[in-house]
Amino acid sequence: MEETLRKAALEYHEHGRPGKISVTPTKQLSNQRDLALAYSPGVAAACEEIVEDARNAFRYTARGNLVGVITNGTAVLGLGNIGALASKPVMEGKAVLFKKFAGIDVFDIEINETDPDKLVDIIAGLEPTFGGINLEDIKSPECFHVERKLRERMNIPVFHDDQHGTAICVSAAFINGLQVVGKNVDEVKVVVSGAGAAALACLDLMVDLGLPLKNIWVSDIEGVVYQGRAALMDPVKERYAQDTSARTLAEIIDGADVFLGLSAGGVLKPEMVARMAPRPLVLALANPNPEILPEAAHAVRDDVVMATGRSDYPNQVNNVLCFPYIFRGALDVGATTITRGMEKAAVMAICGLAREEQSDVVAAAYGTYGVSFGRDYFIPKPFDPRLIVRIAPAVAKAAMDDGVAARPIADIESYAEQLQQFVYRSGSFMKPLFSTARRIVREGGKSRIVFTEGEDERVLRAVQIIVDEKLARPILVGRPSVLADRIEKYGLRIRLGHDVEVTNPDYDERFHRYWTTYWEIMCRRGISKEMARVEMRRRLTLIGAMMVHLGDADGMVCGTVGAYADHLRFIDEVIGKAPGAKTYAAMNILLLAERTLALADTHINDNPDAEQIAEIAIAAAAEMRRLNMEPKVALLSRSNFGTGSSSSGAKMKAALDLVREREPALEIDGEMHGDCALDEALRRRILPSTSLHGEANLLICPNVDSGNIAYNLLKTAAGGNVAVGPFLLGANAPVHILTSSSTVRRIVNMAALTVVDANTPRA
Repeated sequence: MEETLRKAALEYHEHGRPGKISVTPTKQLSNQRDLALAYSPGVAAACEEIVEDARNAFRYTARGNLVGVITNGTAVLGLGNIGALASKPVMEGKAVLFKKFAGIDVFDIEINETDPDKLVDIIAGLEPTFGGINLEDIKSPECFHVERKLRERMNIPVFHDDQHGTAICVSAAFINGLQVVGKNVDEVKVVVSGAGAAALACLDLMVDLGLPLKNIWVSDIEGVVYQGRAALMDPVKERYAQDTSARTLAEIIDGADVFLGLSAGGVLKPEMVARMAPRPLVLALANPNPEILPEAAHAVRDDVVMATGRSDYPNQVNNVLCFPYIFRGALDVGATTITRGMEKAAVMAICGLAREEQSDVVAAAYGTYGVSFGRDYFIPKPFDPRLIVRIAPAVAKAAMDDGVAARPIADIESYAEQLQQFVYRSGSFMKPLFSTARRIVREGGKSRIVFTEGEDERVLRAVQIIVDEKLARPILVGRPSVLADRIEKYGLRIRLGHDVEVTNPDYDERFHRYWTTYWEIMCRRGISKEMARVEMRRRLTLIGAMMVHLGDADGMVCGTVGAYADHLRFIDEVIGKAPGAKTYAAMNILLLAERTLALADTHINDNPDAEQIAEIAIAAAAEMRRLNMEPKVALLSRSNFGTGSSSSGAKMKAALDLVREREPALEIDGEMHGDCALDEALRRRILPSTSLHGEANLLICPNVDSGNIAYNLLKTAAGGNVAVGPFLLGANAPVHILTSSSTVRRIVNMAALTVVDANTPRA
């Protein structure tokens, strides 16, 4: 390890709170009643329910989401038998991965016991604590014995990740790698370096996936595994013994289609690669130094396709691709074990995901823009947020098919939707809206949404998701040749003219109608015929607005490029304000850890007067109701119920009177400080007669500066950059203007919301 990396790693583990994990309560414990519910006497009720029916443990305790990561420290990474205590940082690291990628809680348990049978007794005794057991870093061959015995004795999933997690990821790389090189699984010669627990588990699964035993040649530290060999043999390894006089890796590598390395750095020499079959697949997975470095392999073969275990080369094979999601699916159906069918399901889910386009999150994390399935990308990246949505449902379904699910899931598609909460913080908020949008599309409702920046990468990636999830019928404004090139560049699957409609800004037969209509609207506002014709060709938002205005689209999403005000100008010219509306406003919703907050106005009105503030508050409250949120409105100011002489205080107080006159049922109060809006106890101490109850969830700011600053600070410092919006309030059609910082997920969210808006009657 480089000294700088070593120092950084030690600082990472030591500074702040030592270690990498903590235990955090999931219930409030702030008063005497909470204490009575959490512990004595209330906790007895939960205990009695579990005595009545053991399955109630999953209702009243965390057992159903708790995994034990357990080791005795006898085979830790590449460090060997370092003992239980020294293995703890690794087990904590595993716990972090479970939590980060699948929301699974972990107790890491390091056991000072090297006797396999005693280790089995200890772990088996822990069954009441956990929903599943992840065995880790136990040396071979004891690991086979320990896992087998535990599976026989325990009625929860037991999974030795070094064996099965590795096997699943390697098998996925193997299957997809063969597709890249154009070879069939039942015809290839596979040469393996390494015959430990991981390698043998890989081979077992690969055989179950169609690889013939006779095509497998294994070597280890003692040389080739051949029939009659006595040294370092065991029944599992004996299965792969060949009837051969060859004794070294160099003797069996000739004509090999696939090399699988789970051994030591440098054992595969360049001259050996040169003697492999055409288009060889090399899976050199030793860490940190692979059996051969990619540059060394490519130096002797330009047709070699490679994967390693390292993140600094393409095609990293890493167990984190599967183990969090296998446990997620297994826990959610109450699986009593992990079956071979569940493992195969995970393999095929990983394979399928790699054949899709690369996620925008992955591209940003790794800087691998424009990569698609092929020699440099045939296994998903560990940070691909879609892994949980693909693997966990596949594993859950396989568990049900195999008859090991104690709590089967009735609707696997709805379950997959629920898993979005682990992928996107907006998932839970958006789930009912996505369901509504899908129903509208399915029933033929208004769902034609035009995306004016159709050539933008984020828009194209978002539209791919929208098509896959059937959230809208997209229309892209963009040049067909550019769209086609970028779809191919980004590895997307959108079919122009089939999955999406295209409006070409260079030429569209509808444009004569568009520009003449625009001229008719604007002819008395300084726009000539020639200018109308030119503007309709070059102003993409104008094209989209005209499509909505003339009924060629049901809604519009724009704004990923350019200034907000420029987009609003064309919307105002063509679509205009809704009946009765006198002002536009922008509202954003922030999904914070402990609350959901809406803020307005965040983008439009520099210094609105009381009349405008009242209209903004009423419009924002109506939008929240359309999102099934009951608004509790706070009018914010530097003044707090008359304590200051600021101009904003007087304005907000006047706005309050106007709102109460027009919407007497709306729960609203002000003017007030931001802390009073969110802290009911503080608010009642200052003004006991306040008409606002609980925490405000809609904050109306006195001007655009305060709204925009508050929004961006909260989004970044407390919201993890998770927001929904901006919602354009006051427009006479379902159109929304995004911002240049919008993510792919935000574009998807706003598209679904636009579909729902288009089918919701306006008050």
